[in-house]
Amino acid sequence: MIDRLDLWIVIVGLGLGSFLLRFAFLGLVGGRELPAWLSRHLRYTAVAVLPALIAPLILWPGATDGQIDPARLSASAVTIGVGLWTKNVLLSIACGAVTLYGMLYLLG
Repeated sequence: MIDRLDLWIVIVGLGLGSFLLRFAFLGLVGGRELPAWLSRHLRYTAVAVLPALIAPLILWPGATDGQIDPARLSASAVTIGVGLWTKNVLLSIACGAVTLYGMLYLLG
């Protein structure tokens, strides 16, 4: 078990680090206009982060101890397909969820 003092040092250090990262953009940059090249790159942050969060859940799911699961693969394929076809985020998420739960029910 970790010592209480070490735990509090880690908690305070992470809190300060998190504050400083946010302050760098909100406090220092504040109301100033960002350069065009930086704004262009920041536009793609969500597009890069979301697949990085979701890909491990599809390829190495913890629910199946890291074994590839046909239910999750089919749900991700349906989600991508519906998203590309309709350009509707909520509909693609709903279709993917229905596919996931339906495949989990069918496959047992």
